[in-house]
Amino acid sequence: MTKKLTQAPEESAGRKRRPALRLAYVIGSLDRILRRRMTEALAPLGLTLSQFTAMSVLDARGQASNAQLAERSLITPQSANEVMNAMATRGWITREPDPTHGRIVLLQLTDEGREVLRQCEQAVRTIEAQMLTGIEPDVATSLQSHLETFVRNLRG
Repeated sequence: MTKKLTQAPEESAGRKRRPALRLAYVIGSLDRILRRRMTEALAPLGLTLSQFTAMSVLDARGQASNAQLAERSLITPQSANEVMNAMATRGWITREPDPTHGRIVLLQLTDEGREVLRQCEQAVRTIEAQMLTGIEPDVATSLQSHLETFVRNLRG
């Protein structure tokens, strides 16, 4: 049974119907829950959520500057620099000068960083599987597509 987001459940006779939750509120609530659960799942592996996000971005892009990483990881350049310092100290990333621009440093995952990322991805997959319990695969695919559209629309 599918419930429309714009309809509120019926209340008992004589009571006003409760207004439906706004889609933005539901998405925000999901974001907070996911952040908390992912933070808890990553902590035993020695990573923060910011580090996991940054590593995921580097894995997808191959290389990135600190500014690119900050933008894609949704953190400030200063925070990205702190995250990168911590990860470089642990041997999870390398820093190399950009051959085309002397002031830019390119960041890249090491093999050890990729292995840590794979362990973290398994922990996150477990959370995603729980979140998607009872959802048909085609519905989950459609939902992801719609959420990606929301992101594109709001990035402008």
